[in-house]
Amino acid sequence: MLTVHFGAGNIGRGFIGEVLNQNQSRIAFVDVNKVVIDALNEQKEYTIEEASEENRIIRVNNVYGINNAEHPEEVVEALTTADLITTAIGPNILPHIAPLIAEGIEQRRVNDNKTPIDVVACENMIGGSTFLKEEVLKHVSNEETRSYIEKYVGFPDAAVDRIVPQQTHEDPLKVTVEPYKEWVISAEQSKNDKLKLESVKYVADLEPYIERKLFTVNTGHATVAYNGAYAGYETIDESLKDEQILAEVKNVLRETGALLVDKWQFDSEEHEAYIEKIISRFENPRLSDGVTRVGRTPIRKLGYDERFIRLIREAFERDLSVDHLVKTVSKVLYYNDPADTESVALQARLKNEETKNVISEITGLQSDLLLDKILETYNLLERK
Repeated sequence: MLTVHFGAGNIGRGFIGEVLNQNQSRIAFVDVNKVVIDALNEQKEYTIEEASEENRIIRVNNVYGINNAEHPEEVVEALTTADLITTAIGPNILPHIAPLIAEGIEQRRVNDNKTPIDVVACENMIGGSTFLKEEVLKHVSNEETRSYIEKYVGFPDAAVDRIVPQQTHEDPLKVTVEPYKEWVISAEQSKNDKLKLESVKYVADLEPYIERKLFTVNTGHATVAYNGAYAGYETIDESLKDEQILAEVKNVLRETGALLVDKWQFDSEEHEAYIEKIISRFENPRLSDGVTRVGRTPIRKLGYDERFIRLIREAFERDLSVDHLVKTVSKVLYYNDPADTESVALQARLKNEETKNVISEITGLQSDLLLDKILETYNLLERK
């Protein structure tokens, strides 16, 4: 079995790579990071360290790297014989790898390869694989290839959950991860029914799992980061030692939980236990994640269908409380990291343009009630 995986970063190696290796798959990591790709080709293996009391070490072997900037033809060649294609590269990068995937699929058709294959985008977004399919199809003009894709190439959406903090090691391939991991794939969108990865859950209806994860883990993690940054903390675990921030995170997740329970009929007690589990993961001092890593790209995180605004929209429509979500959004607007281009751009717009217009354009919100609620909360923030 061969998997072509786009993204040789910490998530790719520390999560997706581990699962694939446990399923006896050879892994071709595709990335433009020359240091990592060269190291993969030299070492042909790497280690994962679990951030736990046991400090378990996992060895991942049977791997190699392809630098898609230098050798795109090697990526296409690998795609023609691959059994699975996965990504963990970031939502914004998916359009950039779409042409290569399109070319690889075209070559599979030319080679008369009729073995079904799935392309699974393991990204922190709703409908990541569906989005990637749309991007791939932009580079497919041949009607035969379009028909081939509909028959033989699946783009099943997925939900992935594992905290992998920003880190540095002497070995560029070593990666530290939390023990917990969850990978859920849409069975109904898959084309290769014969390939089922062990330790991966395949479900008929993925959307509840995606929303539970994104709107608890991602919303919660970002909430810690923006409240922590506002209070002057540098790490996630340090921020959560502040009782006010911990209380605010719990309040936000109770608001998101109320929506998820109302929308998907989750058991309220089970979901409350899930929230507590998530917070305990954030508090893990062995991970020591930086607020700037979790809080980066604030404009994207304030998107219409992203982890705050979508929740606010849907909860507001159901007449559910959004007060604490709005408070955190105001701190996202206040977030100022000179090293983050989106943060710099956001602060420049807020300084030079009418605040309500900026909020409306970035969030896509049209409701004056919600816009005024966010604006009022933002204006009440103490400037530090």
